[in-house]
Amino acid sequence: MADLQQLETWCSDLLRKMDAANRRRLTLDLAKRLRTTNTGRIKAQTGPEGEAWPKRKPQGEGLGNQARAAALRKKSKRPMFEKLRRAKWLKANGTADAATVQFAGRAARIAAVHHSGLSDEVKPGGPKYRYPARPLLGISAADADMLRDAILQHLHS
Repeated sequence: MADLQQLETWCSDLLRKMDAANRRRLTLDLAKRLRTTNTGRIKAQTGPEGEAWPKRKPQGEGLGNQARAAALRKKSKRPMFEKLRRAKWLKANGTADAATVQFAGRAARIAAVHHSGLSDEVKPGGPKYRYPARPLLGISAADADMLRDAILQHLHS
């Protein structure tokens, strides 16, 4: 992940001179830009550093019912986290002090399990499975450059 401490040190004095309303507009714009880059990575199924996520475990293998096995294989061809990347679940917020991009509601728990590679029930009351880590949110070096450019653009306008 990018070193955000350098970016914060670089812009802290500039941001301190801005009024709270202007800082809030800036942080909201930065959060929306970060949400866009993170949703693009989720769609491409890659982590913040560009590494591809581990593939899904094959579904429906070894089941007796051929129709059910075929349906499960077809279902697993949909991209992972197709719904999680929607603005309904992935929120971008800005205050005078911070810009945040986070999952909302029950999507936050699902995202945390997959982001960190934790164990969870496959379905309520079902078997537990340890999911491989698939980093959903993060800031890459390119994102840090984009943030710096957006701050400069905001200061010049």
